[in-house]
Amino acid sequence: MLAFFETLHWSAVFQIIVIDILLGGDNAVVIALACRNLEPKQRMKGILWGTAGAVVLRVLLITVALALLAIPFLKIVGCLLLVWIGIKLLVPEEGEHGNVRSAASVWSAVKTIIVADFAMSLDNVVAIAGAAENTHMDHRLYYVIFGLSVSIPIIVWGSTLVLKLIDRYPIVVTFGAGLLGWIAGGMLVTDIFIVEHLGEPPMMARLLAEAAGAIVVIAIGRRVAAHRRAALERAHHST
Repeated sequence: MLAFFETLHWSAVFQIIVIDILLGGDNAVVIALACRNLEPKQRMKGILWGTAGAVVLRVLLITVALALLAIPFLKIVGCLLLVWIGIKLLVPEEGEHGNVRSAASVWSAVKTIIVADFAMSLDNVVAIAGAAENTHMDHRLYYVIFGLSVSIPIIVWGSTLVLKLIDRYPIVVTFGAGLLGWIAGGMLVTDIFIVEHLGEPPMMARLLAEAAGAIVVIAIGRRVAAHRRAALERAHHST
């Protein structure tokens, strides 16, 4: 056992854990937003399954990270996915009131978490793979899995905290959706197809794209939400 610890690349382990903790903030927000409409007793189940799905997905993505990011239009697809999810999170669901679905709702939340994490992880996995670059080739995946395992409690705790904030301050949902739009804007201008034809975007251009993504998601999400609420009210009055 002592020999095993002596062979560990502690610098890589530390870097991976730090990256996982920093990137876990995005995961915590998405998990909390996706689970906010669940019954209180179902929330932890959604958080745990969503976190597990996100971690497994990230491990799978890391094994093919560089190949994935070399595919043109993949980040653009990820951008569209995040915009769609951000808008969807701002729109009230039918059947929110009354009986709340249990197992189906948890599964729906987990699917939302996994899809969003797939889109967000395209950039993140490169950072984690880079941190493991200096370790032995045969051991890199084990380092990544170890780092992710250590970060799981951080993500779960962060999701629980965000859920409490959402319950107390509903405006947090808007900020969370805007965060997804912000990430989507950055992904759009860094897609390999865009970079090859227009070059690497300057910092200001990327910031503008990220801000535009956040504004688009919030604006469209609020508009769709207003139409949905009006339709639900009309349906309620007609009955």
